[in-house]
Amino acid sequence: MRNYWNVLFFLGLQLLSVSSYAQQINVNSLRYTTSSKQNRMMFDVTASPIHRVFVMDNPSRLVIDIKNARLERSLNQPSATHPLFSRVRAGTKNDTNLRIVVDLKTPISSKKFSLSSNNRDEHCLVIDLFNKEPIVVTKTKDKAVTQLVTSKALEPKTVATKSMVVKSTEPKRVNSIVIAIDAGHGGNDPGAHGSQGTEEKIVTFEIAKKLAALVNKQPGMKAVMVRKGDYYVGLRDRMQIARAAKADLFVSIHADAYQDADVKGASVYTLSTRGASSEAARWLADSENASDLVGVSLNDKEDVLASVLLDLSQTATQEASVNVANHVLKSFDNVAQLHKDSVQKAGFIVLKSPDIPSILVETAFISNPSEEQNLLSARYQSKMANAIFKGVRNYFRQSAPVDNRIAALDL
Repeated sequence: MRNYWNVLFFLGLQLLSVSSYAQQINVNSLRYTTSSKQNRMMFDVTASPIHRVFVMDNPSRLVIDIKNARLERSLNQPSATHPLFSRVRAGTKNDTNLRIVVDLKTPISSKKFSLSSNNRDEHCLVIDLFNKEPIVVTKTKDKAVTQLVTSKALEPKTVATKSMVVKSTEPKRVNSIVIAIDAGHGGNDPGAHGSQGTEEKIVTFEIAKKLAALVNKQPGMKAVMVRKGDYYVGLRDRMQIARAAKADLFVSIHADAYQDADVKGASVYTLSTRGASSEAARWLADSENASDLVGVSLNDKEDVLASVLLDLSQTATQEASVNVANHVLKSFDNVAQLHKDSVQKAGFIVLKSPDIPSILVETAFISNPSEEQNLLSARYQSKMANAIFKGVRNYFRQSAPVDNRIAALDL
């Protein structure tokens, strides 16, 4: 039977001066409690936030936007057996505002919002989700929550879908996590050259093949090679190949070059904010692409709604991209010298997929003679492939949604 929930929101507030609203708010922690009738999320914050909460359908998500806020630390994830919450993600919007996205295992049929105040010294944003029958009214120490309003901040048309939670004794079909592996350049585009004439397209393809072999050996994971030989694939075509394969991650492999032959080291890139903004405009201009991306038709939606839907997808994708990039960087310890010890951002076209987390790995500087030799070495190629694979695997171990795919991984 399909499970539905009613949702009631309330916020513990203190009386603040007007100036307090301008201060930055830290979200310090997230706690969960569960009973037979309710599921609760409690966000501990340093001040009363200016915020909005709305629900997205297909798939079901709860979205919390907090003005002028940041995370003090990573949010605790719900347990794999939690009846409603699947995953919690967060990212910054416009450099100052915090967006928290809660993936839900079942749809929410009604949205009710309420604001309340009490005299607690600490501030806490509390979100309660109740079974549809009976409806429970939450009370604070001082007074009951009495003001209930239906949120019309975002009301997309309901799309009939099967519940994500199915009670069945039958074994579930296990789907693999799909990794799209892109060997940079190819064909009439050789990429950068080393002093010995080594071509970037050759070494990136060798590393990509070794990475694909590792991925395919891992139970629950599957590699898709963007190019399978020495031929050129258009940059946007590479993105489309990954999307057609329903990839969960896109990894583009390259070798760097610079006029100073002494420069060396590996780097990992994700898409810059500016690059993401320009890509959002491109997708919004094409309603068919945008509809395919967000999962609902945008032809009858207002421009603002379409923008919010796309922005929601992009925010989650960028957050995941940075997360996996950090895992890959950490895996380079004792394998390769780093050119930059933090994730770099750039507007590379192959990183612009709005719905697939994407990273670009510069494995070494082919313009550096010693690193050119490394890139020609099958041993070094294997070490780089192993390091990238380790980072990717660790990302999915810690950050992937709780679903059949991650359960299938033998980690």
